Amino acid sequence: MINIASWKVYLSIAVCVLGVAFAMPNVLSSDLRAKISETMPSFVPSKTVNLGLDLRGGAHLLYDVDVASVFIERAESMLRDVRETLRDEKIGYRRIGVIENGVKVTLRDENDGAAARKLLRAIDANLEINTDGVVIEARLNEAGIKQVYDNTLSQSIEVVRRRIDALGTTEPVIQRQGEDRILIQAPGTDAQDLKSVVGTTAKLAFHLVAEPGSASARRYPYAEDPARSLEVQRAALVTGDMLETAAYAQDQSGQHVISFKLNHAGARRFCDVTRTSVGKPFAIVLDDEVLSAPVIREPICGGSGQISGGFTIQAAGELALLLRAGALPAEMHVVEERTVGPSLGADSIEAGKVAAIIGLARILLFMTISYSLFGLMANVALLINVALIFALLSMLQATLTLPGIAGIVLTIGMAVDANVLIFERIREELRKGRGIISAIDAGYGRAMATIIDSNLTTLIAAVILFSFGSGPIKGFSVTLGIGIVTSFFTAIMITRLLVLTWLKKNRNAKTLPV
Repeated sequence: MINIASWKVYLSIAVCVLGVAFAMPNVLSSDLRAKISETMPSFVPSKTVNLGLDLRGGAHLLYDVDVASVFIERAESMLRDVRETLRDEKIGYRRIGVIENGVKVTLRDENDGAAARKLLRAIDANLEINTDGVVIEARLNEAGIKQVYDNTLSQSIEVVRRRIDALGTTEPVIQRQGEDRILIQAPGTDAQDLKSVVGTTAKLAFHLVAEPGSASARRYPYAEDPARSLEVQRAALVTGDMLETAAYAQDQSGQHVISFKLNHAGARRFCDVTRTSVGKPFAIVLDDEVLSAPVIREPICGGSGQISGGFTIQAAGELALLLRAGALPAEMHVVEERTVGPSLGADSIEAGKVAAIIGLARILLFMTISYSLFGLMANVALLINVALIFALLSMLQATLTLPGIAGIVLTIGMAVDANVLIFERIREELRKGRGIISAIDAGYGRAMATIIDSNLTTLIAAVILFSFGSGPIKGFSVTLGIGIVTSFFTAIMITRLLVLTWLKKNRNAKTLPV
């Protein structure tokens, strides 16, 4: 344990230098960092630790997802499937309609019951079918209901995540709460701006305008003038899920529009419909509002087009973002809204700084008083340890929260634990009459097993917290886990390197300053 290979020495020094370099941007002003980024090569460290919602300020939103509407859409879709299937199989029925979480069919002939039930089970394996004579009721069972909830929430979370990521927000927290709620925390974002992007359903569809008196018509108001409305065919020609991309653009007259491109299936379908509908108007409907209703002048077969609607630059950009991210499967309603101001975040940062400085100062003082020169060596290793923690947090672009600061403060206390074990072991060996070199060798060798056990058990706890925790708990576990790794390195390599450097310069020393 006394001798250290040369490559280990050089590697340790390189790690320390890089650690200080990558941690340095965190103590520089934003203006100075900007100048460094502009003038220095790209490999020069410039990243800083991301601050979480409680430190930087931002938006906290809790949404309630309207899963009930999904069940209604699911039942209506099931109704269409059942009607078409019964007609295809030539099974007569008197009435068919939607009931809660399912459909109800009244057959003409009770003898068709077995065949009808078989067809219903083929439509959805999660249907619970009850029969009373010629009346058959098919409803989703518990497994089917749970599947709808899980699918709706997971799809909503994914769409929300894509929308927020497109805004450039760093490390947002987006997670399910309870059965039908989604929690969103976005650092550095205003709640109103976040709501305008997150809460919009963005269901886009192209419909042919209905003929007067059509039985399959549906009326939508115009977005620009709700007093006006338009009847369109209920079935959509193209839906938003067929969009391949959407982006802000300007047309030849300078009007702000949204250019879009359909996928292969959407382009083919749009081409077929427009080829047979030349001269007829079609409506572009977004969230049950008509944006525009242009006339089809010629077949549109390229799969590309533009959406106009009197947009501003910001509105067109936001709508293009929403269309790219996809439509929400259900409407979401805000049930809790909170904005954490930057001043509160600044107070939290200041309180965290004070706690860290006081903790660090007391540990440095304790180590110096208790272990003299060796204590100062441990203090140098501790300062390098703090630099390495912030270097790794900056490189990983991890988010630092108030619990994360608590993890750093805890790590500062734990970082000297290994040195305390080693120094006490060296003292014990000296009391037994061992020589200086032998005592140092035994101190490091015999304390190693205890150091590994203590750090490994704490690291396991940090991994478990990260795996099963969320939000602030993850922030705490990240800083704790990083701190354990860096403290083990500094205690075993840096402190030992300093001790051996002192030993080489004081070969004739009779006692150790420990």
